[in-house]
Amino acid sequence: MVSQTKGACDDDDIALALSLAGELRVLVGKLKRRMREEANLGDLTFSQTRVLALLEREGPATVTALARAEGVRPQSMGETVSSLKAAGFVSGEPDPVDGRQTVLSLTAACRKAIKAGRAAREDWLFRAIRAKLAAAEQKKLAAAIELLKRLLDT
Repeated sequence: MVSQTKGACDDDDIALALSLAGELRVLVGKLKRRMREEANLGDLTFSQTRVLALLEREGPATVTALARAEGVRPQSMGETVSSLKAAGFVSGEPDPVDGRQTVLSLTAACRKAIKAGRAAREDWLFRAIRAKLAAAEQKKLAAAIELLKRLLDT
């Protein structure tokens, strides 16, 4: 009898974990979309945004290195980079090691836009938390954030 109860408990735990995984996936997707709306960097594509994030996180890089990191052909990355250059978000300098290549980096204007976007997202979150969550709920949110951090520390 005990093993049947334990089996049912395990099934319930599995069902709960599956349900939580699905709900969390949908919720995180909605949060990401809302955050993108709040941090408007213009009409950038997903690929362009990823390249800017990569250059910010990893530092200057060549088109070839960016293409490798994103898993695309260098020609495709070249098109993405060209549009970012035209928008004033990326600039290039000759590679000191291989003058045939160009090392790309974020412009000061792009860094300023990224910083403003982050501030806008954080401000939106701050206002939403203060307006929609009571103090006790804010403490629960803090505890949930710690749990989410544990999920990501794998």
